[in-house]
Parts: sequence; structure tokens; C-alpha cells
Amino acid sequence: MKHVHDSLPPYVKVENGELWLTEDDRENLKISYRIKDIIFSEQSDFQHVMILDSYDFGRMLVLDGVVQTTSIDGHIYNEMISHVPLQFHPSAKKVLIIGGGDCGAAREVAKYKHIEEIHMVEIDEKVVLSCKAHLQEVSGNLSDPRVQFIYDDGVAFVKEHENEYDVIIIDSSDPVGPAEALFSRDFYANVRRALKDDGLMVCQSQSPIFHLDILRQTYTNIRELFPHVQVYTATVPTYPGGLWSFTIGSTKPLSLPETSTIPSDTKYVNEGILKQCFQLPQFLKKALEK
Repeated sequence: MKHVHDSLPPYVKVENGELWLTEDDRENLKISYRIKDIIFSEQSDFQHVMILDSYDFGRMLVLDGVVQTTSIDGHIYNEMISHVPLQFHPSAKKVLIIGGGDCGAAREVAKYKHIEEIHMVEIDEKVVLSCKAHLQEVSGNLSDPRVQFIYDDGVAFVKEHENEYDVIIIDSSDPVGPAEALFSRDFYANVRRALKDDGLMVCQSQSPIFHLDILRQTYTNIRELFPHVQVYTATVPTYPGGLWSFTIGSTKPLSLPETSTIPSDTKYVNEGILKQCFQLPQFLKKALEK
């Protein structure tokens, strides 16, 4: 191993001579992954950052013991949070990504040649650098000249911008620690101000199974600020519950163009997925109607 066992964080343990990562979700659910190797492990100014190589999920980004993305299914999340909103704004020129330190969302956005500027605001530079170096299945070692990396607090950054972006993608981690403020109504109000008159935003809104209260609050906050709001879902095996949600808020009606502009090299998103993902299960439809 590249790191001695006595310096492991408490969520990575040696059992019967094998390494295991155990993620504790809400203190009610524990998910354990058998680990081949510790590729990277350092404490940043904000959180503990690890890149682990696992048996079933390949390399994974782990922040403070919580799996953020993996080689085997990271493309599902990153394609869904990027390509779906961009289909509703096919003429977007300037895109802001808040969070997304694994570079996966920025990598997907950069596939659109008509987009001229991509600003990626990530509070933790160590996350970006470690993913570019050690998690290239997700990051692609992103080096597109249109992508500007801004190492700053996304909440503070968005306050300083008005009527500037066509699309804003909020690719946050769970609403704890540095990411907690990225789920507040005040933050979404500042996002609304930072968008152009015909702009739209999208955020990940957690698990409809285990975090329905967060999803409902996110939906309510965005609905108070945007006239057109829709929730869509995807199955991401890494995330607790599997089923994951995203919420779009738009200043204009959400209608898809007659001709899709989905890139040809996606692994998950296609025209069928694009239409199907807005078909919500009945329990979720009822929860959002309340």
C-alpha cells in the first residue's frame, strides 16, 4: 500500500488483511467497499480528500468518508446534470459550474462547441488536482482552454455576478460541511440574479428515497424563484438508494428542440433517456404536489 495503515482515517479499516471503506449515511445505513489500494490521501483546508481504487467501482473520490463519484458510474451523474439542462438551452454561450471538483460535469459541458466560456468554481483546489491526476476516468484530465478554474466559495462568487450566465450547474456534494449553503433559498436567489433573462439552472437534489425532505425543500425554494421548475431522475448505483434527483429552474418554458444536440460519445444519455427522465414515480409526484 502507498500509505501506512496506522495513518488511515476511521472510515478506512483493515479487516482480515483487506482494506475496507465504510460510508456512514445519516447514521442509519452503512455501505462498505473492498479497496484494492489507496491512491491519494491528504487533508485539505476544508476536508479529507481520498482517491481509492475499489474492486467493484474502480477508482473513486471520497471526501470525509463519503463517496462522491466512481469510475464505473460517475458518467451517469455527470451526463445527467450537464446534457439535460443544455438541451433546453441549445444556444448557451457561457456556463457556470459551482462545485464539480471531479471535473466530470465540466468535461461534459466542454463537448458543446458553441459554448464559449465555462467557469468552474470549486472551493477545494486539492479535489480538482487529485482528480485530474488520479481519477481521469471521470475528469479526463480536463484541459480545455474554455474552462476557467476558480478556487473560491461558490456562495460568495455567485453574489458578485448578475445577468451573466446562460446556464448554471450546481454540482454540490451532500448538504453538510462546505456544501450546506448551496441548498439555501438565499443562494438560489443569487443564482437567479446571476442568470441572463432567458437562463436556467440545475442542481442535484438528493435521493427521493432517503432525502425526500431535502428534495421537497429544494423544489419549493426553486419554484418560488423560477416560473418553470421540473424534477428529473437517474439511477446512480454508487449513491444510497440508487435513485437520484435533479431539479431544473428556468426563466422560460422548458421545451426541447426538435433536433437533439446530445454529443455522440455519451455513455448514458440519449434521446430516449432525455424524454423518460422527467417521468416521475407516483410517490414523488404526490410529494412534490404537497
